[in-house]
Amino acid sequence: MKSSGIGGQAVLEGIMMKNKDEYAVAVRKNDGEIAVTKDSYETGKRFKSLKKIPFVRGIFNFADSMILGVKTLMISASFLEEEEEKEQKDEKKEKLMMGITTGVSFVIAILVFMILPYFLISLLKPFITSYSLRTVIEGFIRIGIFVVYILIVSRMEDIKRTFMYHGAEHKCINCIEHGLPLTVENVRKSSRQHKRCGTSFLFFVMAISIVLLLLIPVQTPVLRIIVRIALIPVIAGISYEILRLAGNSDHVLINLLSRPGLAIQKLTTKEPDDSMIEVAIAAVEEVFDWRAYEEKNFNLK
Repeated sequence: MKSSGIGGQAVLEGIMMKNKDEYAVAVRKNDGEIAVTKDSYETGKRFKSLKKIPFVRGIFNFADSMILGVKTLMISASFLEEEEEKEQKDEKKEKLMMGITTGVSFVIAILVFMILPYFLISLLKPFITSYSLRTVIEGFIRIGIFVVYILIVSRMEDIKRTFMYHGAEHKCINCIEHGLPLTVENVRKSSRQHKRCGTSFLFFVMAISIVLLLLIPVQTPVLRIIVRIALIPVIAGISYEILRLAGNSDHVLINLLSRPGLAIQKLTTKEPDDSMIEVAIAAVEEVFDWRAYEEKNFNLK
């Protein structure tokens, strides 16, 4: 396996694929046609230099992923509008809505996955006096909440289809990175799990939070909450570096560290049908020359 550097995400009835600063959104419309749009997403010049610094770049890449994720979801939704004639969109309003959605999502994530586990484990303080033990249990509660959340939402029909498109995204990338021509048949037999997945990133975030909170013990409840929030950029930076390393290495230790995230991916990805694979291929081909990549890395012609 050779890392291609491309990544993506599932959107409403489609796939977003990103390569460097370019991204494409491919959606299967209600009439069966595949609609594809291509654009570029660049961080400001000031931040672009920071994105080259190890452990710092992860913070900005995480923020970019959230912003681009919301943006491409809105693009996919616009493709699925039933009206033949769409009104001109107010660009300022769209950006405002995107910012609000991203901000609210981030706050909810902090409350549910960082603060809620702390309050739950605080209830056990009379029974578990060891701060270290409570911190470890808190970490497992955090992971448990994440898994239960996935299990609940995966029962929704729209989410099931999104997870199928997520599987198609991974299968396309795995197909390319294993030197196979990007065809429906080859994608179908490729793995739906990938070490650079955002699901694995979130697992690393939760696991690394346990280690850092053990290393930085504080006494008062207020400070403990502040520390948990303040450490989020640090945790994101470290998690990104581990994820980046995992995507470029088949070392035994790296593969071992990747296993829990890959296991959780069995919940966040499902086997796609051929029509979904076609959408994923369309998104890839819009932003990535997989033939040149495979010729260079696998000596294929």
